[in-house]
Amino acid sequence: MAEPITVDDPADPRLHDYTGLTDVELRRRREPAEGLFIAEGEKVIRRAGQAGYPMRSMLLSAKWAEPMRDVIEASPAPVYLVDPQLAEHVTGYHVHRGALASMGRKPLPAPAEVLSGARRVAVMEAVNDHTNIGAIFRSAAALGMDAVLLSPDCADPLYRRSVKVSMGAVFSVPYARLTDWPHGLATVREAGFEVLALTPAAGSVPLDEVAAHRTDRVALLLGAEGDGLTARAIAAADRPVRIPMAHGIDSLNVGAAAAVAFYAVTTGRPPA
Repeated sequence: MAEPITVDDPADPRLHDYTGLTDVELRRRREPAEGLFIAEGEKVIRRAGQAGYPMRSMLLSAKWAEPMRDVIEASPAPVYLVDPQLAEHVTGYHVHRGALASMGRKPLPAPAEVLSGARRVAVMEAVNDHTNIGAIFRSAAALGMDAVLLSPDCADPLYRRSVKVSMGAVFSVPYARLTDWPHGLATVREAGFEVLALTPAAGSVPLDEVAAHRTDRVALLLGAEGDGLTARAIAAADRPVRIPMAHGIDSLNVGAAAAVAFYAVTTGRPPA
């Protein structure tokens, strides 16, 4: 165990991993390139460690040193103690949870690997809002989806906001990226999945009529907020489906729609 180190200089190079956390474009470039992501809050830090992500360092306010003692003792990673004002100066925002950790990324598995043995899969096309990514992963974990696949232009599930909104569920659900879009959906179909495109477009059938919960393998295709699925993605699916709406409402936020659809395809599913 490394003894916690008090740091009082915001320019200290040891705090490099935590600089400019509110600069989304900077972090999008830096974090994958440098092989790291930021976990925020005690629960998320613990879940990241339990999921096997290696810790690079921790940034804590002094009051969190004792509650995180077991985590500190279990890792050789350095622990930096800072006052709240310095943490805000370094990160760019008020770190109200008082605990941050820089975690090392793990190599992403191939799509075929996460599809192997799965029966209920979510596939996202161009979902680039980190809050929606986190909400979808949280619902996927809670409602029993087995895996998530991302199109090449989806946002990073390990971005701080996504991890925080998901409450660490991004560590619980296996995920991979499809590099060829939408042709990569052929990989999903070849693995035995029926691909259902969730869309309010004309011609889509009510999800409950499809009886997806009685289908052996289902992949639910979800589009970005506002624009929804592209015509190419819908054409690449087996059939378009919709959630029946009332009161003239034509659609839900993609995070809410995902939760409803996940429930529809997992409730009453045949035993594994």
